Amino acid sequence: MGNRLSKIYTRTGDDGTTGLGDGTRVSKDSARVTAYGTVDEANSCIGLILACEIPDDVRALLTAIQHQLFDLGGELCIPGHAAISEADVERLEQQLDAFNAPLPPLKDFILPGGGEAAARCHLARTVVRRAEREVVTLSRHDAVRPEAVRYLNRLSDLLFVLARVLARASGHGEVLWNHERRRA
Repeated sequence: MGNRLSKIYTRTGDDGTTGLGDGTRVSKDSARVTAYGTVDEANSCIGLILACEIPDDVRALLTAIQHQLFDLGGELCIPGHAAISEADVERLEQQLDAFNAPLPPLKDFILPGGGEAAARCHLARTVVRRAEREVVTLSRHDAVRPEAVRYLNRLSDLLFVLARVLARASGHGEVLWNHERRRA
């Protein structure tokens, strides 16, 4: 097991820098720190979903995803480190297909909503999309494994499907975008 934090503040970041997992120091607004920071934010958003009453299968899946997002944050924090595999991406695809199969086909866009858990899931989806964009930005400067981008891309799709599942499970149903409202 790694080092335990016995003291939370170190004062080493007071100059606007932070330490990466390999010991190098970078600016707190670097593309790398922004990318893994947004992955952390996405993980916190998933924690908000888990604070709601949700089906057990969704809870188990999201808990596993939280662990993988922590791994992904570590991969991004330690240049050259690999933590997310193609098998992780494939598992997300399998889960996505399984949760999507019983849902009716979409004919309209869905607005974020559909009950508290579904709305939190939509929020997590948008934060994951931002994390994906920031990892792509990082990849323009530094080496980033393609599995990281693919994982985030599939995760945002899965969260969209889970939001649909949670909206239905809560009894609120999905909130459909009314594109005809301007014509009336």
